[in-house]
This record gives sequence, C-alpha cells and structure tokens, in this order.
Amino acid sequence: MKKSRVKKRGLLKRFFAYYRPHRKLFIIDMICALVISVFNLVYPYITKEIINNFVPNKMIDLLLASSGILLAVFAIKAALNYVLQYWGHLVGVRIQADMRSELFAHIQKLPFSYFDDNKTGVIMSRMTNDLFEISELAHHGPEDVFLSLITLIGAFAMLSAINVYLALIVFAFIPFIAVYTLLMRRRMRRVFTKMREAQGEINADIESAVSGVRISRAYTSEAHESEKFERGNREFVKTKSKQYKVMGEFFSSMTFLLDLLYFVVLLAGGLFFYYGKIDVGEFAAFVLYISTLITPIRTLTTIYEEIQGGATGFIRFCDIMDIPPETESENAISVEMLKGDIVFDNVSFGYKHDGGDKVIKNFSMNISAGKTIALVGPSGSGKTTLCHLIPRFYEIDGGKISVDGYDIKELKRADLRRNIGIVQQDVFLFNGTIRENIAYGDFTASDEKIVEAAKKANIHDYIASLPEGYDTNVGERGVKLSGGQKQRISVARAFLKDPPILILDEATSALDNATEMLIQESLSKLSEGRTTLVVAHRLSTVKNADEIIVVTGEGIEERGTHSVLMEKGGTYKKLYEYQFKNL
Repeated sequence: MKKSRVKKRGLLKRFFAYYRPHRKLFIIDMICALVISVFNLVYPYITKEIINNFVPNKMIDLLLASSGILLAVFAIKAALNYVLQYWGHLVGVRIQADMRSELFAHIQKLPFSYFDDNKTGVIMSRMTNDLFEISELAHHGPEDVFLSLITLIGAFAMLSAINVYLALIVFAFIPFIAVYTLLMRRRMRRVFTKMREAQGEINADIESAVSGVRISRAYTSEAHESEKFERGNREFVKTKSKQYKVMGEFFSSMTFLLDLLYFVVLLAGGLFFYYGKIDVGEFAAFVLYISTLITPIRTLTTIYEEIQGGATGFIRFCDIMDIPPETESENAISVEMLKGDIVFDNVSFGYKHDGGDKVIKNFSMNISAGKTIALVGPSGSGKTTLCHLIPRFYEIDGGKISVDGYDIKELKRADLRRNIGIVQQDVFLFNGTIRENIAYGDFTASDEKIVEAAKKANIHDYIASLPEGYDTNVGERGVKLSGGQKQRISVARAFLKDPPILILDEATSALDNATEMLIQESLSKLSEGRTTLVVAHRLSTVKNADEIIVVTGEGIEERGTHSVLMEKGGTYKKLYEYQFKNL
C-alpha cells in the first residue's frame, strides 16, 4: 500500500512537471478560476441584502448600486470565463504537444525489439487518443478542482456566517459523497484501462486493414477483414458498455445524493425559518449558497470521467517513456569514416519474442574491407539477422562483432550506422516527394548530388519523364510507384549516402528478370570499393562475389568462390543446380 502511494505521488510530480514551461499561462488560468469562485460567493450575499434591507426599507440607491455591482460581476465573469476557455485550453494543447514531441523522440530511440512486440496502431493510439485525454485533464483537472475547492470552502464559510448549525447539517452529507466516490474509483480505473486497450487494438486493426487493402482485394478476403474488424469492434463496444454501465451507476447515484442534499437544505432551512432561527433573506441566501455548493460537487463528479481517462492515458504514456531506449557505452568512441573490416567472433543471438531461442549460435566470420561477401542458405538460417546485428539493431547475447578492430558496442550508434547503407527487399518509402526519399541518404546533399545518385541508380530518366519530376509525391509507402522504381530509389538513396559498408538484403528477389538485371547493374556499381554483404536466394546474383558463405541453422557449412564451391560438390552446388535445372 505504501509503495502504491509513493508511485502515485511520483506520477503526480511527473505530471505537474509538464506545467513548468507554461506556468505563466497556468497561473493566469488559476487566478481567473479563483476570482470566478469568489464572484460566485458574492451573488447570494447581495441577494440576501436586497431581500432583507434594500427592498423592505425602500433603499432605491443601494438597490440600484448593488444591481450595478452584480451586472459588473457578471460582465467580468464572462471575460474571465473567456480566458479560462481560451488560454486554459491552450495550456492543455501545449502540454499535449510537449508530450507528443517527447514521446515521438523517445520512440525513435527505442530498440527494434519494441516494434517487434507492439502493433503500429496501438502505438498511434498512445500518441493520439491517450494524449488528447491527457490534454483535457491538463486543462480542466487543476482548474475545476481548484475552483470547486475554493467554492466549497467559501460556501461553507458563508453558510456558517448565516447559521453554523444549519451549515453543519448540510456538510454532514459531504463525507458520504466523498466515501462513495473513493469506493467507485478503483472500479472505474480498471474499466477505463480496458477501454484504452480495446481502443488501441481497434486502431491497430484499422491501420493494418488500410495498409493491406490491396492484398485483401487481390485475395478477395474483404469478408475476412470485415469479420476480423467486427470482432475487435464488438469487443470495443462490450468494453465501452461496461465503462458506461459503471459511469451510469456512479452518476445516477451522485445525482440522487445531490438531490438529497438539496432536499435536506429545503427541509432543514424551512424548519429553521419556521422556528425563527433565520429570516427570509438568510433563507433565500442559504438556498442560493446550496446551489453554489452543489455546482462544484457536481463539477467534481462530472470531471471524474475526464480525470480517470486522463490518468489512465498518462500511465500508458509513462509506460512507454519508461522503456529504456538504445543506450551508448559510457565512453563511446566517435568515428568518422570506417574502412569496413568486419569480424564476427563466436556470436550468439536469439529474439526475445521467440523466447530467446538462439537463431545464431557461436557464429564466426571475417569480411575484409572492400570485399563482396554473399550469404546463401535456407530460410530461417539467420542470414538477415546477421545483417541486422552489424548496425546494432539488436544486441547480441554473446561473442563480439567488430568493425576495423572496434567492438561495435564501443562505437556511437549514429557513427556506426552512418557508415552503413542498407538496401532491402521490402523497400520503405516515406509519404513525400521522390527528392525527399532519395535525400534520406544525406539531407545536406544538393539537388545536383541527388540527381547524380538517381542517374547511378538508373532511375533519373524515369523521374525526369514525370510532370513534377523529383517533386512527384510517391504516396504512402511509395504506392504510386512500381516495385522496381521503388527499389531503384532505395538504391539512389544508398548511392547518396556513399557508405563504406553496404548490406544488400534480398534486394532484387521480388523483381522480374528484366528489372532485376537493370537494378543488379546499379548494385554492382554501388558495391564497387565497398565492403558488401549480400543476402540472396537467387544464386545467379552472387556468382561474382569474392566469397560465398553457405549458412545453415548450425552455422557456416561451406565458403569459397562460386567455382570452388561448384567443384566441391556440396550444399551450394545442389542449391545452384536445383535453381537452374529447368533452364
């Protein structure tokens, strides 16, 4: 229990830290809330004076003056409410923007294993729905709670000034309301958390369905996708129904308790007036103060959903922010240009989502700078995994990988990755122009260098034929381009980066023969003078490699040039002859 309270205090401290850059606006917001709550307490008092003194004693001057004061109070309240609505919401939006920037920057630094285990739609839900709820809480939470507490304290003081015994009778009911609220708190939090999870899952399903709409259409599986979506949608409705059921129970009970409070005031106040303990003006003021008192109680209950939603969203936000990002060695070495001597020394690795089973076991391999090495072998033997380990996309479980004699764990990640270019089978293009996508190789590059890289990748002529040329938008994931065009843009990106180490992971396996030959020519140019690691199933593309390494689940089975391995008559020869047996 003590640990739970400490955690809550830590979360509150962490939450309010986001107000610090916007404290001026926040203070203005709180001052406005304070003045409004004071004005709310003035109105019943002036009403009492009008009923008890100004009207019975025909004090027309004081009646007009007090009416003027009330009118001024209402006008000032309107202006202050404008400030609350405009500047108050602006505080929430700015805090939301700060959190979104911080979350996005943190996600950019998370290890690849996080993205293996979490759906894109769920991550998007954290950055949109959850942060919106936090924004609403950041604005309304402190403001409404502060205004309500000031009004409650002020109303009690004014009621006590009228008749302390009657005030005590009324306030005796408030602890019951507070206890009931606390009892419902845990139940509502549990339901709100489940609702957020269901929202994230349905967002993930939508993101997946929209991204894969061409596949579902091609396989006429729209009905399957609709059924899958409806399952998630029904689960969302079920969870949302539970949420509203709990909310219905809470708000209906609170409404009854507040109505009961009003009933007690009328009954007790009427009896006090009947027995001469209060006069008619005090009775009227008392009823008005009770209305003033009920308003903050009602506000506190109505914002409870907001508080729960925002608190749940902030906890989920913190869950991501607390995931350790990729870390640097304490004395990480900064390097400019590497030559590309790569050594795998007894390396072992297993993916955490696979239970840690070793994909690579005690693997050793030397790649000399400037050489082209091809990795071939059956699927699942760890060829792509080996490529992912060089830029430290994943941390190895044992052994050592070094580049130019440096243990890659001792190098700064950015420096290491800046020296590595990757061209993959599944090309990812960002929603933007062709120029922007090529420029990912070097954002400082001039237009001339971008065009030169495109020419080397044999894609310039096609780009020049487009109405908007290099400013043509490629669409989401490059949907407006063919597979070969996307691949050549990714090759141009690598040419622009001009790295000493190049990884070609099944770069042409998804293309037709004519396009493959064209891109293979570009890749041959790209590989010149670089340490190149090629992963390929089409063995015709690796015949000219300086060395071919046959990798199986047990490690390296064979290695040598194409001619040496063919003469050896082992696994490589069998694979090669199998691919070309019908030619």
